[in-house]
Amino acid sequence: MSTTTKNVYGGQAVVEGVMFGGKHHYVTAIRRKDHSIEYFHLPRKTNPLLSKFKKIPFIRGIIAIIEASANGSKHLNFSTERYDIDPKDDETIKDKEVSKLTMYLGVAVIGVISFLFGKFAFTLIPVFLAELTRSIFPSDFAQVMIEGLFKLLLLLLYIYFVSLTPLIKRVFQYHGAEHKVINTYEAGAELTVESVQAHSRLHYRCGSSFILFTVIVGVFVYMLVPTSPLWLRILDRLLLIPVVLGISFEILQITNKLRDIPVLKYLGLPGLWLQLLTTKEPDDDQVEVAILSFKELLKKEEETNQLIENEGIV
Repeated sequence: MSTTTKNVYGGQAVVEGVMFGGKHHYVTAIRRKDHSIEYFHLPRKTNPLLSKFKKIPFIRGIIAIIEASANGSKHLNFSTERYDIDPKDDETIKDKEVSKLTMYLGVAVIGVISFLFGKFAFTLIPVFLAELTRSIFPSDFAQVMIEGLFKLLLLLLYIYFVSLTPLIKRVFQYHGAEHKVINTYEAGAELTVESVQAHSRLHYRCGSSFILFTVIVGVFVYMLVPTSPLWLRILDRLLLIPVVLGISFEILQITNKLRDIPVLKYLGLPGLWLQLLTTKEPDDDQVEVAILSFKELLKKEEETNQLIENEGIV
């Protein structure tokens, strides 16, 4: 089956599970402590104003990132609360004390704040590190290049060291399982453990590729503004975050569309190389969870499409 006739689905690895999102729904499947599968479902809400912004190039990427951060945090929160608790003890989950910050702001808002805080730190730390080399490399060009190098090193070191922890390593395996399922679906192959395992754990639309593109795009964008004085450099970097995110998102979309074209497909290779760190080969049990999550999403999507068709909803 041609991939051009298929809907585009995205996903996210969570603790001991995988979340997939479609046009109308988000579904997460996790494996509980007793090895049973539990699902978490959220309908995809449509905001008329945001829908208009999503049609505007460069701006749509920022909206998509904020939405992904807000929605992903809900599914991640679900998985972290339930994966290591035996189902017979589920009542203890309800009795857990919710932090005041989460209670007031909500899981979605916390997710967005966490993303922004991480982005600010990831943007500004390389600035200060590069500034320390100012006496050796005084030119704006050299400063921007060194800043980009520090940012890349910071990214790679962070991913490498967190991947050494058992929990994150398993999350990265589920990340690989998520990609394998999407690749299998887009190839028109059967969604079985054996079939899915035969496909690549790398995918052009991955958020890991997006992160790397922000580093590369940032180097070119920062060439347009001065690097001194320091306060102006910091201000420029903060103000240019939406610009870098918007351009990076568009490049991510372009590389995905060009992935089957000879020569041009190599534009997406840097992102795929980074995924060698952010994804790991999953075992059969992890692939099974990813398949069940995706099939549940397809079921929900089909039910909604049928309802829309029957009721004549546009």
